[in-house]
Amino acid sequence: MFVDRVILEAQAGSGGNGIIAWRREKYIPKGGPYGGDGGDGGSITIIADEQVPSLEDFRYRRLVKAENGQCGGSNQRTGRRGKELVLKVPLGTLIKDAETGQLLHDFTEHGQKISLCRGGKGGKGNARFKTSTNRAPVICTPGKKGEFCKVEFELKLIADVGLVGFPNAGKSTFLSTAADVRVKIAPYPFTTLRPQLGYVFRNGGKRFLLADIPGIIEGASCNRGLGFEFLRHIERTHLLVFVLDSSGIDGRDPTHDFAVLQDELRAYDKTLLEKPFFVALNKCDTEESKEHVEHFKAHFSYPSASLFEISAKTGAGLGPLLHAVALLVQKQKFIEPSMVA
Repeated sequence: MFVDRVILEAQAGSGGNGIIAWRREKYIPKGGPYGGDGGDGGSITIIADEQVPSLEDFRYRRLVKAENGQCGGSNQRTGRRGKELVLKVPLGTLIKDAETGQLLHDFTEHGQKISLCRGGKGGKGNARFKTSTNRAPVICTPGKKGEFCKVEFELKLIADVGLVGFPNAGKSTFLSTAADVRVKIAPYPFTTLRPQLGYVFRNGGKRFLLADIPGIIEGASCNRGLGFEFLRHIERTHLLVFVLDSSGIDGRDPTHDFAVLQDELRAYDKTLLEKPFFVALNKCDTEESKEHVEHFKAHFSYPSASLFEISAKTGAGLGPLLHAVALLVQKQKFIEPSMVA
């Protein structure tokens, strides 16, 4: 199961207590106070890791807790510090306050990290309170409690290009052919139940990141079908490719599908339609597609350079489309120029 939203309670470790102890050794009749300080509690740190695909590790975790510091010892020994707890999250994770919804951090680069909760300070032993007028203090302090917070992790995938289309439009086949990624492909709706990512390599090993967003249906912005659970993943893509079924085999009309997809994106977030986009009329290798393609072209009000006829299954037409996508990615400086063909 693809997990992209969790609520977590985080408790940093408490500091260890200081102790009261006395130095008692032969030939030292006035040993004095000898109690050590407690160790600091462990903090909780969050770090972004590009190798982590989702928030799956937190699926069954509702409380994470760092280690407490150890109490001080005699001979003025300081207790051991609590171990720091490091939580790894995927790129594109938003950390929010679960109570107020305030954004605490947005992880967009590998290695970014923040301290979520700081561990409590260790208490002081009685050796700390010795003065010229108080040679035998009988006082120590407890360790301080570590910080606590309740946070929400929300994942929005970071990809250069997002594939948008109805179920069975051929997005998974498109991804598997273009990016050489193994994905589940089957002739029934909602085969893809989680976003899939893959790098498309161009000449010289240069690349851009492609995301297959699970099928959107009419009413998705109102939580129909897979609902808006995965619409959020389109927000971070820099450009879109609408994949439309032009075969009409399942009774689909690409002209109607394109209008519905635009309406759903507009209803969810109208800024999504401000992104650059291409339209891929898929399954053009079928005999039934000709009439649908001509009808679509007649009603397509956008530049013809943004329209491509392809067959994701055979790879026909994919080359020119991927080349156009790579050029646009480079032009908009979405990724380093050295990474694009």
